[in-house]
Amino acid sequence: MLNVGQQLLLPAKPTFIWGSLVGALALGMMGNFVLWGRAPWAPDLLALTLVFWGVHQPRRVGMTGAFLFGLLMDVHQGSVLGQHALAYSVLSFFATAVHRRILWFPVSGQALQVLPIMAAAHLVTLAVRMMLGGEFPGWSMFLAPLIEALLWPVATLLLLLPQRRAPDPDANRPL
Repeated sequence: MLNVGQQLLLPAKPTFIWGSLVGALALGMMGNFVLWGRAPWAPDLLALTLVFWGVHQPRRVGMTGAFLFGLLMDVHQGSVLGQHALAYSVLSFFATAVHRRILWFPVSGQALQVLPIMAAAHLVTLAVRMMLGGEFPGWSMFLAPLIEALLWPVATLLLLLPQRRAPDPDANRPL
């Protein structure tokens, strides 16, 4: 049931969904090289996009897609093969499991609901790294889920824009 003033969204096109995931992967790769390097506090834009589509379109983006994007991220970062794949699979599972509950909240409340999911993914990555003898990246690593939760309203605004178009193109066209 729609709330008063809430807009009915058009269906998301699969090309836009997968294009946004590839774009988030590319942005994440460029961010790693140009902006912040391999800083542990850097937000994972691909994880944020995977959670968004896991919440809004759980049947289109599942654990298989998250696993494959995780493998691509592992290859890009030169980390242990499967580290990000496992974390993104856990992320996708939790996002799909609680997607109905998350959608009941306003966008600011959704950000609070997404925060533990993001934290779980970062903890899985940390656990795999530590089990294989890696170094602790520092306490600033725990800023990443907070930054990703703060970016949730921006991601929601940007990724829902194509669905907010007028269903009738003549509805808002000037004469």
